[in-house]
Amino acid sequence: MDMMICVGQTVLYGGNGVCCVSGITTRTIGRTSVEYYELHPVSSKTSAVYVPVANEALVSRIRPVLGAEKIRQILAAPVTEEWIADKNARAERFREIISGGDCAEIIGLVRLIRGKERWLVAHGKHLHLADERILKEAEKMAGEEVAAAFGITREEALQKILA
Repeated sequence: MDMMICVGQTVLYGGNGVCCVSGITTRTIGRTSVEYYELHPVSSKTSAVYVPVANEALVSRIRPVLGAEKIRQILAAPVTEEWIADKNARAERFREIISGGDCAEIIGLVRLIRGKERWLVAHGKHLHLADERILKEAEKMAGEEVAAAFGITREEALQKILA
């Protein structure tokens, strides 16, 4: 593990989005005691996510929320991802981006899908349902991270992303 995870830290954890590390707890199942990082997603008042401290693969998916300066650089960059015509290949690529958790790629994905949506609406069409689902997930993840970096609401963050 290359980062130290601290109680009280704001982190990003995969599809759970921005979370606060509220503690390290031990849970006993049968005779086995396991230590877990207890994460609370900011988007949910009641949810908790438990990540086994010893599971390097899962712990490696926890990363600090990016700072405002890094987010500014990402927002200033052009979209590099291209629309994939084949819906299955597109869904697979979009899932890779979401599961990768890279803020720059997720912001690019939001911008790409919103741009495609504007084009489709202008031509009397609409997004494919699978693209809408990915867009919602990408907007949640990117919106939460940008909001945390700037201390703004998710709605304000989405306005920054799409500006």
